[in-house]
Amino acid sequence: MSHVAANPILVELRRGTLVESTHRGAIAIVDAEGEVVFALGDIEAPIFPRSAVKLMQAVPLVESGAADAYRLDDSELAIACGSHSGEAKHLAAVRSLLAKSGIEEKYLACGAHLPLSEHAARELERAGRSPSPIHNNCSGKHAGMLATAKHLGLDLEFYERADHPVQKAIKRVVSETCGVELDLESIGIDGCSVPTFAVPLRALARGMARLGTGQDMPVARAVAVRRLMDACFAAPELVAGEGRFDTIVMRAFGPKVLVKGGAEGVHCATLPDIGLGIALKIDDGAKRAADAALAEILAALIPGATTILGERFAGEISNWRGQRVGSIEASAEFVGAFRAFAASAPR
Repeated sequence: MSHVAANPILVELRRGTLVESTHRGAIAIVDAEGEVVFALGDIEAPIFPRSAVKLMQAVPLVESGAADAYRLDDSELAIACGSHSGEAKHLAAVRSLLAKSGIEEKYLACGAHLPLSEHAARELERAGRSPSPIHNNCSGKHAGMLATAKHLGLDLEFYERADHPVQKAIKRVVSETCGVELDLESIGIDGCSVPTFAVPLRALARGMARLGTGQDMPVARAVAVRRLMDACFAAPELVAGEGRFDTIVMRAFGPKVLVKGGAEGVHCATLPDIGLGIALKIDDGAKRAADAALAEILAALIPGATTILGERFAGEISNWRGQRVGSIEASAEFVGAFRAFAASAPR
């Protein structure tokens, strides 16, 4: 894992005139050939990308022929790539994916948690109901894995285990896309019970660039990836949820950029038009810092993004009376280094 002391401060929370909190981390921006065009911090230390690679985890769903066999549409493919908020439309998409593939909800092995949407969580509690696995933000991904297993005639039990053929197929996709060998030391177990594979931030960024360009991929895989990306662009509200970073950005700028966050301060993006992949990790795992850092990067690289991202992610900190009392923003070190790069970066 990354070493906190080695990484620079990327994001600061200011209250009044003082810096109240800081977030260290690392950033890699890499092209599909593996050239690092911008880096801050330790980009060689392996990190668990968590949900940031859900599109890679969904590739076997398309490559296996399951998506065609079950006639999955954009909403079902997008939810398979998403970390949803548990809103009604999210649950409907997961249930549709399961129904088309003839799989019961009881097979979902992701575990249960309250919906990420505060409104959906309150509705569930008001109804006196406990969350079930379908409310888990990863239930769409799991439904896609189950559909893949069923189409291939594999056992639906224990599909989440590292030795199951579906997880082995996902491991190959991550390994080949990021250009790294994955051994036993690279494997952890994610919050939703499936394997998560640790890769260097540099390799993760290269993998994201390859997703956007299709470079160095077999034709069938490039077609599968493009289909999944198009689904995410068509239904960005299913990749995250209303008011969340990934949905807001892709609704505004897709297909110029696909973004996907993961737990513990990981955020990734691919910019197909300019052939770059972005991967960042906040050492203390703070999502607020990951959003702020990625917003700074995208505002500089996507024409017209400054206005929208400036309005939606101004980083203002307000108190309970609605008074502006501070801000969360990129550090001077990060801004200085990055803007020098961005001034000559492709658009």
